[in-house]
Amino acid sequence: MAPSPSLTRRMGERLRPSSIDEGELVLSQRRIYILPTRPGLGFGALLLVLLIGSINYSLGLGYALTFLALSCALVDMVLTWRNLAHLRLQPLRGPNVFAGQEAVFQLQVGNPTRRARYAILVDVAGNDAPRHALDVPAPGSATVRLAVPSSARGWLAAPRLTLATRFPLGLFRAWSYWRPGTRALVYPFPEEGAPPLPAASSSTIDGAGQAGEDDFAGVRPYQPGDPLRRLAWRQIARLDPVDGGQLATKHFEGGARSELVLDLAALNPQLDLELRLSRLTRWVLEAESRALPYAFRLGADSFEAANGVAHQSACLRALALYGLGGKR
Repeated sequence: MAPSPSLTRRMGERLRPSSIDEGELVLSQRRIYILPTRPGLGFGALLLVLLIGSINYSLGLGYALTFLALSCALVDMVLTWRNLAHLRLQPLRGPNVFAGQEAVFQLQVGNPTRRARYAILVDVAGNDAPRHALDVPAPGSATVRLAVPSSARGWLAAPRLTLATRFPLGLFRAWSYWRPGTRALVYPFPEEGAPPLPAASSSTIDGAGQAGEDDFAGVRPYQPGDPLRRLAWRQIARLDPVDGGQLATKHFEGGARSELVLDLAALNPQLDLELRLSRLTRWVLEAESRALPYAFRLGADSFEAANGVAHQSACLRALALYGLGGKR
């Protein structure tokens, strides 16, 4: 009877290195394990029956057939082991994703020898049915892409992988464990149906100080998001709400520019933290899609008003790692 998958996994847990394999890994003799498969055990039982029959009946041809078949099995064991030996494993960085999406890890399997490698199965360790099979030319390399689901923001480490082969005859299974030292950054998932972007909350002239307040341009109706210090209290006091009066705001011009500020502290603190981070994520993406410069404030992280890929990446990274401690 062949060893059960659970037995194989327990053996691997004892034998495999517990640390992460940083950088390139070469599959040396100590990293490869080998055991007979079910067909291999059945073949061994057949050899035993042939040997007993040859002894009982003194069959010379029976001895020849038995030891010839045994030699084939031993050669198969060596070739199965050599199908994995000295492969070079190199992790490649995958793209960052939003929570709930699949993070794709790209892994390169290199073959520096003159022997091509066939039918190598790669999958997350513990899965009974490998889903990725590849052949590696000689000399050359092959790339495998593994999709891992993400559920929470932050760093997502690449899972421990199993590389296995039964080539050429399937009588033995050789395998090795690999824990790549690569990871993907998972951003908060953008809130569905998020409120519109907040109104511009400050203005500057030439990028310095509170400018524009000396260039009074008049009074306009109050709009949600206008700062309270801009309310025109004298005009408000003269209006009677019974006659349809409404709030009014002072309006300034003269070279001032509005600045969009995305600030976690400005959101309702009674909302769940993850919801607030998801809302800020949605606003960052929306501001970028509309090419609006925006300032970003999140705890100790503060970025001046800008836009572009670098600015967006910095803001999303801060959102993904906010409150996670030393996981930078």
